[in-house]
Amino acid sequence: MKTIELDGESLDLAAFEAVVLGKAPVRLASVARARVDAARRVVEDILASNQVAYAITTGVGKLSDVRVSPDENRQLQLNLLRSHAVGVGAPLSESESRGMMLLRANSLAKGNSGVRAVVIETLCEMLKREVHPVIPSQGSVGASGDLAPLAHLALVLIGEGQAWYRSTRMSGAEAMRAAGIATLTLEAKEAISLINGTQAMLSCGALALIAARTLVDSADALGAMTLEALKGTKVAMDERIHRARPHAGQMESAGNVRRMLEGESAIRESHRDCGRVQDAYSLRCIPQVHGAVRDTLAAAQRTFEIEMNSAVDNPLVFPGGDAESEARHASESASASSAGGEVLSGGNFHGEPVAFALDFLAIALSALAGISERRTERLVNPNLNEGLPPFLAAGAGLNSGFMMAQVTAAALVSENKVLAHPASVDSITTSGNKEDYVSMGMGAAIKLQRVVENTVQVLTIEALCAAQAMDMLRPLTSTARVEAVHQRVRDVSTFVEHDRVLTSDLENVSNLIRRGELARLMQ
Repeated sequence: MKTIELDGESLDLAAFEAVVLGKAPVRLASVARARVDAARRVVEDILASNQVAYAITTGVGKLSDVRVSPDENRQLQLNLLRSHAVGVGAPLSESESRGMMLLRANSLAKGNSGVRAVVIETLCEMLKREVHPVIPSQGSVGASGDLAPLAHLALVLIGEGQAWYRSTRMSGAEAMRAAGIATLTLEAKEAISLINGTQAMLSCGALALIAARTLVDSADALGAMTLEALKGTKVAMDERIHRARPHAGQMESAGNVRRMLEGESAIRESHRDCGRVQDAYSLRCIPQVHGAVRDTLAAAQRTFEIEMNSAVDNPLVFPGGDAESEARHASESASASSAGGEVLSGGNFHGEPVAFALDFLAIALSALAGISERRTERLVNPNLNEGLPPFLAAGAGLNSGFMMAQVTAAALVSENKVLAHPASVDSITTSGNKEDYVSMGMGAAIKLQRVVENTVQVLTIEALCAAQAMDMLRPLTSTARVEAVHQRVRDVSTFVEHDRVLTSDLENVSNLIRRGELARLMQ
């Protein structure tokens, strides 16, 4: 398996997925090590000259005016981690924890944080040997970044906290010992660099984005099957229509549905002269709605990949200072300098860019689920489903068929409407009014997780209903690709002849969707 080199500049979503989900190994790139070492020398020069520098020789937040003596600095590192590790709630998944470690290591590798290389190397070893900190999901307001979640992560580096080692939960000390990884004694500046950043919201968001890309592909495939089952027309997918409004996502979704409908279809031939002029929006506007979702995912990916390769702690270290820059900042309380560079205080930890993207993703996926549920309604509603049995029930009346499956989809779609309310429009003052406007990015990430899972289930219900409708049109058949999607659904669920519990069918088909098996059938 290819080793991913962390240089703070080139991590992308594909590499993130390879490391977090595929367990690809990572290491600190040599070019990054040189930058990391240069930044560390700046910190050590400031310590040696006993300058006042935020979080290096002072407390943090509202306590930034309190000077910390050199012999107290190691204790300050411990105190920062312990005092900030106040997260509550269910822990993040091991994948989310793994993503946080990767993102924190890559950010530190950029060479603006002033930590020793051994801190980054320890995170790389933890990834390699599958030591994953147990990180409570609640407690971050998204500025100064995800302080509480990152503090729980950092505790394991010093042999405290809790961790999973190869999926077994134990103390951080036990996990590091079992994995053969030496714990660290943190030096000046290292604790604040480990806990100051956006890696919790970004890890959750990146994993949600990976899942969302599979969902929109699956929705294209399922939309095509529903279009066929409802005897709709493929005219609305004509490439000329979409070239006249060439949004990239719209073009892609139209192309996907067009490809699904290529070839002979006895179903389509059966209604060629039906006289219907247009389909309902949930069928006719699949490219426009699914495509807008795709464009939102693409925008989120651009934001996330910039953030993955950003220095997001505070203060930041800039090696290579000169006499002019030292003189310029000598009297500014937010800076410190040495012959080797400068240390500047700023706000790159603020999660607003990521928080906006997370909220946009929740809105987009809510729309994807919403239009899917409308297609399901058309499949089960006898007033809308083109002669199919009411609620797709064989022997309707005695059997209720998929009546309640649509109700479940409606419930999930309505829940998504609540969850789609943006977290990023909120703020609350913290840290004695020093941190007076925050992003709420982690809240956006947590609710996005629920929207993703709800959308999986809504698409699952559409898949089951569309497959049932296709069976009820037999002996008529559809195109090769639509039939392949139908068959894959039928591989794990059976035609509903009489009312029965659908729990296992829902679980089996939702797993197909999560794994991307339906999406791949479009290729």
